Amino acid sequence: MHLWFCERHTPRVEFSIRVDRQLYSGQSEFQRIDVFDSKEFGRFLTLDGFMMLTEKDEFIYHEMIVHVPMAVRPEIKSALVIGAGDGGVVRELVRYHSIERIDLVEIDALVVEVCRQYLPTTACRLEDERVNIFYEDGLKYIRRFENEYDLIVVDSTDPFGPGEGLFTKEFYGNCSKALKENGIMVNQHESPFYTEDAQAMQRAHKRIIESFPISKVYQAHIPTYPSGHWLFGFASKNLHPIHDLDTVRWNALGMKLNYYNTQLHVGSFALPTYVEELLRDVE
Repeated sequence: MHLWFCERHTPRVEFSIRVDRQLYSGQSEFQRIDVFDSKEFGRFLTLDGFMMLTEKDEFIYHEMIVHVPMAVRPEIKSALVIGAGDGGVVRELVRYHSIERIDLVEIDALVVEVCRQYLPTTACRLEDERVNIFYEDGLKYIRRFENEYDLIVVDSTDPFGPGEGLFTKEFYGNCSKALKENGIMVNQHESPFYTEDAQAMQRAHKRIIESFPISKVYQAHIPTYPSGHWLFGFASKNLHPIHDLDTVRWNALGMKLNYYNTQLHVGSFALPTYVEELLRDVE
């Protein structure tokens, strides 16, 4: 008998991974948390049955959500991370010695506890002295700040359940208010491929462009996410993700990454025609 993890991507499409064993299963105040081990993708985390990350391909997501904004503004000193209890975003941010403060806001303390125990490859830098962890709702947290952060990374779950409030016009407006004049917000922007996901992506994009003068979308290939085609959002008051890319300064840092590079940075903003049309429909 074989054990398989199956995630429904549409009513007619499922994604499956053969599982060697289940390492953890628990129910927090907010969601069900599971950790599995597999030969193909290593350990992987699911929340309410939805894939969050795998050891094999998480580097793609975390490098693209962090290093794209950091290459535009390598001198960033203060960063707010909303969600991301697995620690992957923090791991990438602490590579930058210029960053003095990283505030991580995660609604579910059990996610952090489980990832520390079972996913140390992502949660390995949560103890860095620059990291402050706040266990509360990111929607409520962000309301308190104005002109506070250089970077906001919104590493939310999908737009339902605990992550639903992180896709609202109010939330994006408060992020804009909490950013400094040269601040940047990046967010996971869902997939454009399947109809339901594409509609969620369009709703998020429409709300972001109402709060930020500059709002661009970029992409990456992440095998274990629905369709494998995933989008990210780059939003700012006055910084453009390509025109203001500081290639020389970022490359001088000498970072050894597995996915991101500055050539890919530029190319990732060149979107397929059908994605451009989906975005234009709501702009």
